[in-house]
Amino acid sequence: MLSLLTYAKTYKKELILGPFFKLLEAILELLLPLYMAKLIDEGIKSGDTQQTIKMAMMMLFMSLIGLVCVIICQYYAARASQGFGTELRHHLMKKINALSHSELDAYGTSTLITRMTNDINQLQLALAMLIRLVIRAPFLSIGSIIMAFYIDTTMGIIFIITIPIFSLILWVIMKKTVPLFKRVQQKIDALNETLKETLQGVRVIRSFSKQPQSEKVFDTVSDDLATSYQNVSNLSALLSPITGLIMNGAIVFILSAGSFQVNTGHLSSGEVVALINYMTQMLLALIVVSNLVVIFTKAFASATRVEEMLETQPDIVTTEKEIDDSWENTPLVSFNNVSFQYPLSRGYALKQINFQLKKGETLGIIGPTGSGKTTIAELINRSYDISNGEMTLNGIASFNYPTGKLRQHLGIVPQKSTLFSGTIKSNLLMGNPDATEEMCYSALELAQCLEFVTALPEKLDAPVLANGNNFSGGQKQRLCLARAIIKSPDLLLLDDSLSALDYQTDWLIRKQLRSVLPDMTTIIISQRLSSIKQADHILVLDNGKQVGLGTHDELMKSSDIYQQIAAAQDEKEVH
Repeated sequence: MLSLLTYAKTYKKELILGPFFKLLEAILELLLPLYMAKLIDEGIKSGDTQQTIKMAMMMLFMSLIGLVCVIICQYYAARASQGFGTELRHHLMKKINALSHSELDAYGTSTLITRMTNDINQLQLALAMLIRLVIRAPFLSIGSIIMAFYIDTTMGIIFIITIPIFSLILWVIMKKTVPLFKRVQQKIDALNETLKETLQGVRVIRSFSKQPQSEKVFDTVSDDLATSYQNVSNLSALLSPITGLIMNGAIVFILSAGSFQVNTGHLSSGEVVALINYMTQMLLALIVVSNLVVIFTKAFASATRVEEMLETQPDIVTTEKEIDDSWENTPLVSFNNVSFQYPLSRGYALKQINFQLKKGETLGIIGPTGSGKTTIAELINRSYDISNGEMTLNGIASFNYPTGKLRQHLGIVPQKSTLFSGTIKSNLLMGNPDATEEMCYSALELAQCLEFVTALPEKLDAPVLANGNNFSGGQKQRLCLARAIIKSPDLLLLDDSLSALDYQTDWLIRKQLRSVLPDMTTIIISQRLSSIKQADHILVLDNGKQVGLGTHDELMKSSDIYQQIAAAQDEKEVH
């Protein structure tokens, strides 16, 4: 957990001055009972009004100084903890973006969200408490014991006896709660996963009238989390009442023994009051310590999960070697006996794939569902690295191509159309931040979405809801295509990204791309024969195996599967 404090190094001043001002406040608080004793013994008991007022004013002045110290400490604690959380989230997000798809698949979206939010919030709280209370609470506890010995040795022993009793109880509860808090975080992950699936599949759930079953599943997961919280909270809640019982028992003992010593003249009435105040201070400090234990126990569990993410080494290691980044080499893309197996999968998703693609050529990829078409796009994008064989991009082995440089040359339109909340223009600028309005309109025209965009009152500034939910499926696909085109990529990957379009629009887009961007290399993955029929090369896949490679006419003669696909589709719709 301490290793994460490196993310708070820019707040060294706050980490030092915050506890310092809290220490000053604790010192003043320890002195107050002595002045209270003087007020009682030298003022009220002696009938000296002037001394009473003097001590009261001194106590008021010390309290005001203590208040100022507390305010300064609270400010530094808030500044440091929030800054620490911001820095940690930044590095965690940077790490998540550096992970390959295999690591992201292994973790899952729900746990990444929980670690980014709930876990870091726990660490922020722990750092704030570290600055505000970690020095103050032990100092008040130890200081109260010292002041008790200063007043009377016998009474000081009572203070000493209570510490090991409290420490034993604290250790037992900590030992029980740490594993439970880790389990609670896992239950939060499960709740987030269930909630995500329910929200994403709400249309499917409603279409099958499965709302009661969905609610039942969610209630089960929610109740499971509630039960885990109750178990750990019941144990943690024991700290405060047990601490109060021990300390109040000690106060009763002080009053009993103190009354005898007052009668014998060994203690004054003011000193007994001071001892009770010191015992109360130690009581409150130990209760704070017990609460800190709960906070730091949660933080320890959260720190373990965050550190696990930060220490994860990506499967795909990028390099910064000097390479020929012109994208003029031939072949531009080459697969030589490439095979690939997904992590934790028993079988190969792709087996012995071979093809070459020159600059300006178009490759069509077709095959039954689950045949490995999208996997080829993932490999070219280096979302995963190949398992066997050799894949070169621009004549460079994929393992040696820096992912950042590689993706600058790629324009990808994935199967699932994803738009981000903002405007149409902000989504287009993700492809090219320097694009002008003229370039935006040109990309929209190529993607066949100029007509519906210009019909909107705000045009390029038209709002886009999260996931583009205010646009139809076809409109989202075309906007995603425009976002890729505006990048002017050397290689355009269309991963079944025209499936929501009618045949005419599909044909117009392909025609425009061929005429306006003839030098752009294109890979079209599609279930439609019409979308790939005019491609320079067509790769046919079946169950991860390459079962055909050639032009449309060649495959119609040599590939049984291609012939079956052609026969299954209406030739009248094939352009």
